[in-house]
Amino acid sequence: MVPGRRAGLVPVTGPRFDLPEADAFTRPYWDAAAEGRLLVRRCGSCGRVHHYPREFCPYCWSEDVVWERAGGRATLYTWSVVHRNDLPPFGERTPYVAAVVDLAEGPRMMTEVVECAAGELRVGMELEVVFRQGLPVFRPCGR
Repeated sequence: MVPGRRAGLVPVTGPRFDLPEADAFTRPYWDAAAEGRLLVRRCGSCGRVHHYPREFCPYCWSEDVVWERAGGRATLYTWSVVHRNDLPPFGERTPYVAAVVDLAEGPRMMTEVVECAAGELRVGMELEVVFRQGLPVFRPCGR
């Protein structure tokens, strides 16, 4: 490992087309991801957690929502193996596993499963977050 670099983080070496452009609202999420932390939003009114980040609670519509660090654990809900994608940089990554996971905090999240052959995937499989160039992806626990 290179001194001063956190495990699981890879430096960005060229233009990025797979990350959305951060704005003032989403910058804390993307900055945390670049540091190896996954954030979710928790509502101060109803207490529920949601993801993707929104400025209001999608359950009770309260604007009393705050960033909270997620534990990084999830279970696999569903997936699809992508064999063809013509959009850069995804074409050079095929095949890859596009997935929906249930975060331990409750919300579902779209992501990618890495470090696992497609034939090993199972609904309910325990996963943990890792970060690839500032993007949260998931792998089987303990890999």
